[in-house]
Amino acid sequence: MSDLASLKSELKELIIKESGKDYNPCDIKDNEPLFGEESTLGLDSLDALQISVAIHHKYNKKLNDSKEAMRVLSNINTLAKFISEENS
Repeated sequence: MSDLASLKSELKELIIKESGKDYNPCDIKDNEPLFGEESTLGLDSLDALQISVAIHHKYNKKLNDSKEAMRVLSNINTLAKFISEENS
């Protein structure tokens, strides 16, 4: 498994843990919207806040405002890209 694939897997687990959803990480597609009507997870703004805090603690990456958070948290791919780019 590549580092990026491992990161995406970690992120899926983190999102499920922080949101309290009863969901299997394997069922979350990398390009699936995490929020909105098209999302199967049905995450809301409170979930976004909890996920943002967890990302800050685990990866030392801070989402500075709600617009940036919603852009970065739009799907697993954008979130993984944000974390991997910031770490390089």
